[in-house]
This record gives sequence, structure tokens and C-alpha cells, in this order.
Amino acid sequence: MNEASQSDAIAFLTRICAEAGDSAPPALTHISWVFFAGPRVFKLKRAVVKPYLDFSSADLRCKACARELELNRATVPELYVAVRRITREADGLAFDGLGELVDCVVEMQRFDEDCLLDHMAERGALTLAHMDALAQSISAMHAKAEAHAGGAQALARVLAMNETAVRQSFLSRDPGCDILLTGMKDLCAHSAALLDARANAGKVRRCHGDLTLRNIVMLNGAPIPFDCLEFDEDLATIDVLYDLAFPIMDLWRAGLPALGNALFNRYLDRADETAGLSLMPLFIAMRALIRAHVAASMADDKPELKEEARSYFKLAQRAIEPCAPKLYAIGGLSGSGKSTCAAALAPLIRPMPGARILSSDRIRKALFGLPATMRLPPDAYTSDISARVYALMGGYAGACLDAGWPVIVDAVFDRREDRAAIQAVADERGLRFSGFWMEAPMDILQERVAARTNDPSDADLAVLAAQADKIRQAAPAQLQWRKLDASQPAPEIARQIANS
Repeated sequence: MNEASQSDAIAFLTRICAEAGDSAPPALTHISWVFFAGPRVFKLKRAVVKPYLDFSSADLRCKACARELELNRATVPELYVAVRRITREADGLAFDGLGELVDCVVEMQRFDEDCLLDHMAERGALTLAHMDALAQSISAMHAKAEAHAGGAQALARVLAMNETAVRQSFLSRDPGCDILLTGMKDLCAHSAALLDARANAGKVRRCHGDLTLRNIVMLNGAPIPFDCLEFDEDLATIDVLYDLAFPIMDLWRAGLPALGNALFNRYLDRADETAGLSLMPLFIAMRALIRAHVAASMADDKPELKEEARSYFKLAQRAIEPCAPKLYAIGGLSGSGKSTCAAALAPLIRPMPGARILSSDRIRKALFGLPATMRLPPDAYTSDISARVYALMGGYAGACLDAGWPVIVDAVFDRREDRAAIQAVADERGLRFSGFWMEAPMDILQERVAARTNDPSDADLAVLAAQADKIRQAAPAQLQWRKLDASQPAPEIARQIANS
């Protein structure tokens, strides 16, 4: 490192902040200083050299600043203002003078840091609605991104860089270090054909590259990614699922696995990446390992980051624990809490980030090209269309199981043939199947259905009554699935299912 060479630039920026009447101390990241000057922020690249970047000279830092502005103004123009050159003039340092180049900064519009998703996670302010909006934002960003070459060799190079960084840190002394690094390399090698196939299918794109929760901010009511990776095109030209893995991993690290699973599922609802599901454990482990060695590299300046580095390291170890796919079916009348239970169960099922949830309500809405919470007309619920929805759900479930991923299907399942068909999806593959029937007193079901707002289900009290009549007319033996008391809290029901 040669950060002493930046002392003049740091002193200059400190003075700019003071002149703006701002007493907030600068923030230090592993590659930047961030200075706060009233309504503006100045981001100075640190003069560091790491296995994955070289900011050792002012020219290199200026090029990185220019690239950061170019990339981010394309997606968040309201935040990124300009690149400012710090030059040495006759009377001292100045912005954009004619003298010798000393350094460069990216000038940004300041925003309320409480609106950063990592801060929102810390104070428990993130919701399922935020995950739905974030999935929409990320999937739209990926859809517009340009496809590039990539695949197994490119990912192996990233693994090698991460290994070098880990070996240079105190994490190398962890007894499980060699096992983790070897396991990740083995997973990459085992997945080589899939990684190459996804690259050939256009799934490797110029993505954000550093999609941590701290690089996503709520602006005008929407979660907006910013501060994308600018210093290495190879590190940002990645599988779209590897990009998605970063915020999912961050949510798990923040103790919010249900939100991580929700983001995972809502993204897959919008972008069919089923064929790549088996890569998620490796991608999540890689993201956790990146955060581990970045935190470890800063531990000399911030000793408290040692424990943070260790926690990310442990998360990477958990992410690659092996498991077998299984199919869970949750049925019951409207208002029995099927979807709530599925959402509580999914993060309890390995591998990280939990099971794929396939909801008949969401599939029906997608079939008509509508958002999940927009109501459909009655003719969208004919028996022919319902049969098509159940057939699609079975097909999607089979594809997930074929990709080695556990699945939860969530539907009424009031017809014997639908229950038999979904079980056959697992039986045909020689995989485990568990069916559960949610039951609750009619007054509870009616209360829940009447209270619904902004929900994927369109069922009203009349629909509930018709469902109940159909079940009463069926022979009790036809249900067969294990009955569960749906009046219990959803987390308790989910634990019962997970432990069964």
C-alpha cells in the first residue's frame, strides 16, 4: 500500500467538508474513503493493491473513477454527479485545475444512509414487499445487461483470486480453511459443464458485480442498486445467479433467511433460471468468502471486523453442505395459511437459500401476464385453466427436482387427481414426497379470507364455501396427506414439517 501518498488529497477533502459545514467523519471501506460535504459526497479510491485490483497510481484511480461514473450514471443518474480531478495549483490543491494531477474523486449526491438496505436490515425494517420490489429491480437490470463469454474457467479464476486473498489473511489459520477451499474448487469443477452451458445460453452478463445490501438504497420508494463493480470487467461479467447470490447471502448473514428465500423465489418467478439452481450453494459460498477476506483485510484498521470475517467464513462453510432434493406439497382450503406456511418452511430446507416455492396463485397470474396481486376475472378460474395451472406447477416442480433442488408446491389440492399427480412427480424420480393438509375451523378461515389485502389469492368467502362443499363430499380416506392444525402459528407448523 502507498496510502501515505494520499495525505494531501485527504487533507484537501477534509477541508472541503469543513467548509461545507459538515462534521461527519469520512467512512473507510476496503478500497475507498468516502467524504461527506453537505449535500455532496466525494469518494476517493485508496492507493491499494490487492489480488483483484490495482489502485497504486493516481492515473489508475482516475480511470476507475471515470468507469464508475459511466456505469452507474446509466442506472442511477440522480446519484452520480461527476468525476473531479484534484490538481496541485500555485496556491494549493483544487478541483479540476490545470496543474499536476494529484488524485481523483467521484462526486455523488448525498442520500439518507438509513435508506441503505444493510441499515434497514440491522433495524428490522426490511419486509417481504421490499424483497418483491428488489427482485423486480435486479431481474430488470439483468434482462438489460449485455451477454458475454464466460463459464467454468472464468469462475475458476475468481475462485483462485479469492483463495489468494484468503491465504494472505488470518483466515488461513482456520482449521477448516483447506477443506472449504478444496470443496469450493471441487464444486466448480463438478459444475463445469453447467457453467459453460449457461454462458453459451447468454446467462453470463455484465452485471452489477458487487450487489451487497450496502450497495442498494431505497429511492422514491424503490430499492435501487448503485456503486457497481468498476475496476475489473472480468469480475463483473458473471452468471446472473452469481450476482443475485450476493444480497441473498447478505440477508442470511443478517439473520433474515426468510427474506433471503423470498428474494430468491420472487426473482425466479420473474426469470426462469431453474436450470442453474444447483449452482446457488457455490455462488453463495463464494460471495460469503469474498466478504470474509475483505473484512479480514481491514481488521488491522478495525479489529472488530475479525469476528465479522469469521462469521462470513462459517456461512461459506454452511452454504456448501450437501443435501438431497425433496418435494413438499401443502394443500388446504383458502385461508388455511398454505402460502404463509410455505414461506416459513422454505428457508428451513437445505441447501441455502432454501426451497423453491411454486404457488398456484402466482403461476395463474403469470399465465395471464399479470402481477401476482392483481385480481383475475372469474373466467380465469375455469376447470380447464385450473388443470393447466396444476400441470404447469408439476412441470416446474419436476424441473427443479431435476436440477437437484427441493420444492414446495402450494395449492388447494382439493381434487384427488391433482394430489396424485403431484406425488407422481417425485415418485417418477425416486425422490421423497411429503403431502400436508392444512385444517382450521371455518370461522378462522372466513376471518382470514375476509381480511386479505394485496394478496396473490383471489379467493373470497363464496370461493371458500365452494371449496368446503367439495371436500365434504369427498371420502375422508381420499385426503391421505398428513393433517396439520392450521390455527397454529406458521413458524410452528413449518418446524413440524421440517422435522417430519
